[in-house]
Amino acid sequence: MRFFDLNKSIWQWVLLIFLAFIWGSSFILMKRGLESYDNFQVASLRIFISFLFLSPVIFRNFRKIKKDQWWKIIVAGLLGSGIPAFLFTTAQTKISSSLSGMLNSLVPLFTVVIGLLFFQTELRKMKIVGVLVGLIGAIGLLNSTGSISFDNEEMIYGSLVVLATLCYGTNVNFIKSKLEEVSSLNITAFGFLLIGPIVGIYLFSTDFIEITQTDEKAPLNLFYIALLSVFGTALAVILFNMLIKRVSAVFASSVTYMIPVFAIFWGFVDGESIGLGQLLFISVILSGVYMVNRDRLMELKEERKKRKSASA
Repeated sequence: MRFFDLNKSIWQWVLLIFLAFIWGSSFILMKRGLESYDNFQVASLRIFISFLFLSPVIFRNFRKIKKDQWWKIIVAGLLGSGIPAFLFTTAQTKISSSLSGMLNSLVPLFTVVIGLLFFQTELRKMKIVGVLVGLIGAIGLLNSTGSISFDNEEMIYGSLVVLATLCYGTNVNFIKSKLEEVSSLNITAFGFLLIGPIVGIYLFSTDFIEITQTDEKAPLNLFYIALLSVFGTALAVILFNMLIKRVSAVFASSVTYMIPVFAIFWGFVDGESIGLGQLLFISVILSGVYMVNRDRLMELKEERKKRKSASA
């Protein structure tokens, strides 16, 4: 019997929370990287390092990818990692990391809308209500920090994050619908195969090496970007793709509602205070996530009953 079994609800939740922790930390890591490098360099580093980290998998499993799967994997790579990486770093040159993290909570809504419009996804009312409750909690949490002040610049750059969440929501449905037969590891690794070398060529055509040699903070900030690449991009995407294959697209995407919880955690570690209002809205977010997954829990219980009856 496997210890880590994603067919079990408890491990689905554990993985969901773990991913929220990793991605909740990614915004501050991007912020540190932007202290030394420009937005395109940080995004390129994130993708290129992830490509290097996953290159052994690419060489080992190259023949396992069928001809008709290549275009699907490329699409998943662009939607899930390539395009959003540049959108997020560009947005964070003008908006705060907390606002960026909060706008990221739109992913489940786009997952629902894209699923209904283009992937014939069937959704129960409880899941839709859960998505809306989670969004209310995310907006309330942002309000409780006092960080909303939408001037024209924030609206423009904030829209880049919204576009990134549209990519994520589309990708969740796309993987669920088109790439069920490809392993999560291969989806992730080969998704970087096309974009990794291209951004690597771009990166080394910039002043990246000069900055690394002359900026005192650059080596440490490069280390932060490496953490972002290995954990926040490569490993996290592999785990997320594993989760997508086991649960509903809406439940998987609800990880974005939990990201602000860990963003506040990092703020607390950094000396920021946490008020009762923030704790209240964190509870609202978690309630929304539970409601999204409620039908899934009932399905799992029914499956267990059927197995017991069959084995009796």
